[in-house]
Amino acid sequence: MTDLRILIMDDEPAQITSIKAFLKRRNYVVHTANSGLEGLKIVKQGSVDLVLSDFRMPDLNGLEVLKEVKKFNPEIQVIVITAYSHTEDAVKVMKEGAFDYLSKPVDLDELEILIKKVIELKYLKSENQLLKEQLKEKYKFNSIISASGQMEEVLNTAGRVAPSKATVLIRGESGTGKELIAKAVHFTSNRSNKPLITVNCAALSESLLESELFGHEKGAFTGAANQHIGKFEQADGGTIFIDEVGDIPLQTQVKLLRAIQFKEFERVGGSKTIKVDVRVIAATNRNLEELIKEGKFREDLFYRINVVTILLPPLRERKEDIPLLIRHFINKYATDNHKEISGISIEAQNYLMSYSFPGNIRELENIMERAVVLTRDNIITTSDLPKGLSVTVEKDILNPNDFSHSFIEKVAGFETAMIEKALEIKEKNQSKAAELLGISERHLRSRMQKLGIVNSKK
Repeated sequence: MTDLRILIMDDEPAQITSIKAFLKRRNYVVHTANSGLEGLKIVKQGSVDLVLSDFRMPDLNGLEVLKEVKKFNPEIQVIVITAYSHTEDAVKVMKEGAFDYLSKPVDLDELEILIKKVIELKYLKSENQLLKEQLKEKYKFNSIISASGQMEEVLNTAGRVAPSKATVLIRGESGTGKELIAKAVHFTSNRSNKPLITVNCAALSESLLESELFGHEKGAFTGAANQHIGKFEQADGGTIFIDEVGDIPLQTQVKLLRAIQFKEFERVGGSKTIKVDVRVIAATNRNLEELIKEGKFREDLFYRINVVTILLPPLRERKEDIPLLIRHFINKYATDNHKEISGISIEAQNYLMSYSFPGNIRELENIMERAVVLTRDNIITTSDLPKGLSVTVEKDILNPNDFSHSFIEKVAGFETAMIEKALEIKEKNQSKAAELLGISERHLRSRMQKLGIVNSKK
């Protein structure tokens, strides 16, 4: 039935014989011991998942056995068997962490129900551990898709700050992947086995935000029918990710500052000071310095969350990452939708490369999911992409009178236009295009990779 390994500890041979025979018939692996000390030797051999221990034994009682077992391995479950008249013994062992207790004479059906619960708990913990390992693997820095120098710098900074206790502020436009970086920092830190709790400040009203962050006591306000544990308490020992920190109202900022600075707070409507050990990672797409000037964000809070800043570049400034992201999203959504899609056409990729992506990676992901779902072919073409994309942005970049783009963007736009025109004139022959431009073919390939220019002919 199961590989659950059970140890029966009892100084009464008749009791051991009865329970052992019952468990053997159900194909459990069974060990037996006539005393507490003998049983603990078996436990310390590492071959036990569940201990069934009599409370009254001549050398050690059930409470002492329980404490020793839990000291050796807290994952081993203990069920204590006690005389019906000694209910105070049962109370003691339950307080010390016993899985449950049984009264003598042992009801074997009741025992089987408890064993099944132990098995369910064991499998649940195993599944949770597997999920944690998968999360760690998913959110490692080397799983973040990028080829650009800007992102290399971002990941380098994030990797160096991850093992520390420092508060981190992640800045960047909406959709650039701020939460992904926060998760990578958490799951590569020494807090990775503890909770990562996220709170989105922009999604909550001012009246709810303080309660969400710090919790509230029963009756603290109208509708507070029960006590509520806030995000800071939930994150104790781990990390709290405060997204859109720039949207926090001033009144709540005061309490947040204290929680970060002194690691303590009170629930709304409460007087008890609660202490926590929480690492704070904050994120925003807003200009906090401007908010400080306008009196909408506290300068002292800014310095508390701004110990290490990670600035995520928008997708339009890291275009060499677009082809990699396109392939990643095609593979992801093709698998999710059970479709065989080998890639994307040159024309469709160039069409996306010429777009500025105001919604950044989130927008690209949405576009690629839509394309994968709608395509009838095994390759994504321009007909699978939205027709309303504003791909004229590069023409604006080339206009010397247009100052809506940075100098670096305009230079990259001009360089892209020159290379694409040379490739067009030389019918996509890179060697001849390089000659026309007056540069080496190696230099041309390097610039094409940097700018994300795709060419079907070499």
